[in-house]
Amino acid sequence: MSEFTESVQQALRNVPHLSDITLTDSQLVRLGGLTNVVHRVDLANETLIVRIPGKGTEEYIDRAVELNNAIAAARAGVSAEVIWGDAGSGIMISGCIEDIVTMTPEFFSERPGAPERAALAFRKLHQSGETFHFRFELFSMIEDYLKVLSGKDSELPEGYSEIVEAAEPVKTVLSENESALAPCHCDPLCENFLDDGTRMWIVDWEYSGMNDPMWDLGDLSVEAGFTDEQDRAMMDAYFDGQASAAEFGRMVVYKAMCDLLWTLWGLIQHADKNPAEDFWAYSVNRFERCKTLMRSSEFKAHLAAIRAG
Repeated sequence: MSEFTESVQQALRNVPHLSDITLTDSQLVRLGGLTNVVHRVDLANETLIVRIPGKGTEEYIDRAVELNNAIAAARAGVSAEVIWGDAGSGIMISGCIEDIVTMTPEFFSERPGAPERAALAFRKLHQSGETFHFRFELFSMIEDYLKVLSGKDSELPEGYSEIVEAAEPVKTVLSENESALAPCHCDPLCENFLDDGTRMWIVDWEYSGMNDPMWDLGDLSVEAGFTDEQDRAMMDAYFDGQASAAEFGRMVVYKAMCDLLWTLWGLIQHADKNPAEDFWAYSVNRFERCKTLMRSSEFKAHLAAIRAG
C-alpha cells in the first residue's frame, strides 16, 4: 500500500460507518490540485473525495475557517456535502458530485452558457444569508503574504513594491465606496467549478470569507481568461439585467487586485519548492497582467465609475 493510499485509508476511518475500512479492493483516482493531495475514492456503496493538505499550507490557511465555510457553502446549496473534517490536520472528506465536468479556461469558452452558470452559482452563494468565518481583507493579506515571504529564500518580481504603492488609490476608492459583504469563495480557479451543463457547483473553500461579491466575479474572469463579451454575459446573468457602471467597474478593478495578491501566493509556492508547476513563471505572468491593466486608461475610468457610485 502506497503512502498516499495509507493516508486516505486512515482519513476514511474517521467516518463512523467506515471505521474499519481497508482500501485493497477500492479504486483511488488522484485528482488535480496545486497545493493539496486529493483523491476520489470509489467504495462499494458510495464515492467520496478525500483531501489531504499540502506541506506548508498551514502557514497561510486557517483550516478551522475553511471547514466552517465549506459546511456553510453546502448548506447554501452550491457545494458538496462535508462528510467529515478535522480543523487541526485540515483533512476533509466530502461527498462526490456525479456526472459533472471539472472546468478549465477552455471549457469556460467551449461550453455554452458557462460564464452565466458560474454567475448564478455565485449569486446563490452571495445571497444565501450564510455568514462565513474570516473577513477577506485584500491589503492586509498582501501584507501578511509579504511577511511570510520575508522569512523565506525568495525575491519579488521587479517593480512589485511600486505597483503596491500605485494600488493605494484603489484602496482609498474601495474603502470610501464600500459594498455590503457577502460569503465569498475568493479563489475561483476554473478547476473549482463543476458543471453538468445546466448547473454549476463550487468546491475548495481554503481562502473563503466575507468579501465584496465583485471580487469573486473579477477573479473568475481573470482565471478563465474571459473576453469582454464573456464578462458582460457573466455580469448580466449575475444581476439579472445590465450591471451598473460602478458594479462593472468594481469587477474590473478586482481583476487587477487579485493578480496583485496571487502573485505573492505564487511566490510562496515557489519558495516552498512546490513541484505542481513553475510558480516563478506563474507569479511573473500574473504580475505583468496586473501592471498592464492598472496602467491602462480603462482602469482609471472604472475607478472613476466606482467613485461616482
